[in-house]
Amino acid sequence: MKEIEHLINHGHVHFGENKVQEAVNKWTDIKNSLEHVQLHMVGKLQTNKTKYVIPLFDYLHSLDNIKLAEKISIEQKKVNKKIKIFIQVNIGNEVQKSGINIKDLQSFYETCVNNFDLNIIGLMCLPPDKEDAKPFFEKMRELNNLLGLKELSMGMSSDYLDAIEYGSTYVRIGSKIFGKRI
Repeated sequence: MKEIEHLINHGHVHFGENKVQEAVNKWTDIKNSLEHVQLHMVGKLQTNKTKYVIPLFDYLHSLDNIKLAEKISIEQKKVNKKIKIFIQVNIGNEVQKSGINIKDLQSFYETCVNNFDLNIIGLMCLPPDKEDAKPFFEKMRELNNLLGLKELSMGMSSDYLDAIEYGSTYVRIGSKIFGKRI
């Protein structure tokens, strides 16, 4: 907690979390007292946790299915708040990873915007672990441009410089700042 307060006191306002319950415990008081702090949900979100995420978070980086899109829409209406959302793309077409398949991306995006009135601001990806991330980042930039989106969430502590080179506007750097999770 001291690390967070230290960063806020030095002007840092964007923070990411990947565990909903941990975020609720850690951030509720901070967000209530410091409205300028922006909280990003960067982990996978289960539909049953949406009711906790919408009131607390400002961004969601992991929209990956239609059921979740519908639930977000419902919860946003309940609290009269629209968060900024990234669609997670399964850019490496990996069975073990979440995300929208590239061939389904256009229709999924249109459904999210037109049917659920979601504020989709960009795309997000997690490239395959053991491959060069650059070709995947390049493809993500192309997809983002095709949809006319401005923001791009890609790059983590190990590859954020490459991600920035390919147009990432949001990088998820946790372990380089706070160290590895225990």
